[in-house]
Amino acid sequence: MITKRIIPCLDVRDGRVVKGVNFQELADVSSPVELAQYYSGCGADELVFYDITASSEGRALFTDILRETAARVFIPLTVGGGINTLDDFQRVLECGADKVSVNSGAIRDPSIIPRAAKRYGNQCVVLSVDAKRVGGRFRVFAKGGREDTGLDAIEWIKSGVENGAGEVVLNSIDTDGVKGGFDLELLWAACGAVDVPVVASGGAGSVQDFVTLFQALPKVDAGLAASIFHFGQVSIPELKRALAAEGIPTRLPL
Repeated sequence: MITKRIIPCLDVRDGRVVKGVNFQELADVSSPVELAQYYSGCGADELVFYDITASSEGRALFTDILRETAARVFIPLTVGGGINTLDDFQRVLECGADKVSVNSGAIRDPSIIPRAAKRYGNQCVVLSVDAKRVGGRFRVFAKGGREDTGLDAIEWIKSGVENGAGEVVLNSIDTDGVKGGFDLELLWAACGAVDVPVVASGGAGSVQDFVTLFQALPKVDAGLAASIFHFGQVSIPELKRALAAEGIPTRLPL
C-alpha cells in the first residue's frame, strides 16, 4: 500500500509564519527557516510553503526567504503564493522548490496549468483550492479566501486535473484553524472526481482527526496541518506511530 504523507504547512506573511482561524485573525508563530529545518528533521514527509498575501497584494513571492528555507530542507518542498506566470514557476523552482502550487493565478488564467505541465511535468504542478460552502455548494475562493469566484469547487478541481495538474491540495475554509476535524464531505467529493493525489487541508486538531481521515477516505493521499504542529499539540513522530498502530501505512521516522 502507498504510505500516507504527513505535511506541515508554513503560511508566511512578511517573512514570518502565521496562523489564524477561517483565514482570519492571523497571529505570528515563528521563522519559516527555523520551522522548516525542524520539520525536515523530525519525520515530516513533505513541506508546503505559502506566501499567503502575495496574490492579494499583487506582488511576487519572497524569494530570499524561500532560498534560505529550501537550503535547510531535505524533504520535498511545495511552494505557492503569487504564482501567475511560467516565469514565476521558474523562479521558485530555481530557489529550491520541488513542486509549485498555483491557486489564484490559475483562476485568472487557467491556461497556466497545461503550459506549466508541458514545460515542467505534471508532477511539478499542484492545484491548490480554497473551498467554502455557499448556498449548499462548494465554491472556490481566491486571494487567500477573500474573494468568492463563483466557481464550483469540484468542477474546478476536475478541470485542473484534466488540464495537467498532478496533485490537488484541497483546503476547507469552513474548517480551517477550527481543529474540529477535516472536511470529509468536501474531500470525499474531490476524491471521487479525480485520480491524482489529493492532500487534505484544514481542520486537524488531534491525532484522531488524521486517523479518521485516512480510515474514512482511503483515497486521500496526505494530511496537511499547521497550528497543531507549530504549537506542539501533536508531534509528527507521535502521529505516525498512532497511524501505524491503526494499520495506516506511513513512513516512520528513524
